[in-house]
Amino acid sequence: MYRFAICDDAAADADYIKSLILEWNREAGHPLRIESYPSAEAFLFAYEDDDSVDVLFLDIEMKEMSGVELAGRLREMGAGLQIVFITGYMDYIEQGYDVEALHYLLKPVTGEKLRPVLDRAMKRLSARGKALLLICGSATTRVPLHEIRYLEVLRNYVTVYADEAYTVKRTLKELERELDESFYKIHRSYIVNLRFVKQVAKTAVTLKDGTQLPLSGKAYKGVNRAMIAYF
Repeated sequence: MYRFAICDDAAADADYIKSLILEWNREAGHPLRIESYPSAEAFLFAYEDDDSVDVLFLDIEMKEMSGVELAGRLREMGAGLQIVFITGYMDYIEQGYDVEALHYLLKPVTGEKLRPVLDRAMKRLSARGKALLLICGSATTRVPLHEIRYLEVLRNYVTVYADEAYTVKRTLKELERELDESFYKIHRSYIVNLRFVKQVAKTAVTLKDGTQLPLSGKAYKGVNRAMIAYF
């Protein structure tokens, strides 16, 4: 059962978004539960008690706490849910990027605008359980893809950097085939998880933890396109 939430202080708008999701799901056929919250504070209170929400449709312009503020609080808490911002203004796009928003829907929202966003959200949810199985010495470790920051090859070994570093005797090409759309090869020796990228410069990619990785010249345009497509 997938769990979607709509956070909007205008009940009519929340009901409208819900109707569009239900219309899409009549064809998609996913087991789906949809909940509505009248304020950012109400959602945050509920989320602290139960964090199993998969996708949050979040209005930005709300009283008291805004949608951007709520998204920031959620990311500070380590929340991995997908966030879709809904707004009538273009001014918040940069903040949406900062909190890893899945998409930015400009009002008026239509079924045509929403359907590809929903399809993309479900694609990510279906990939969420994927992991690399790494044999390190006599131990086999399962490393979820969403925890991996980057991979680095040195001679005949690849090191996978997640919560810990795992070094295996495999080729980067072999491991690349087991990754998903959130990964991009930025250099012959490096593959990065786009979720962890903070900045792309001409010769380097900087991660959110401050790590800098070399970027080959021919990969510069490609990684920028991949970032735009991913976020």
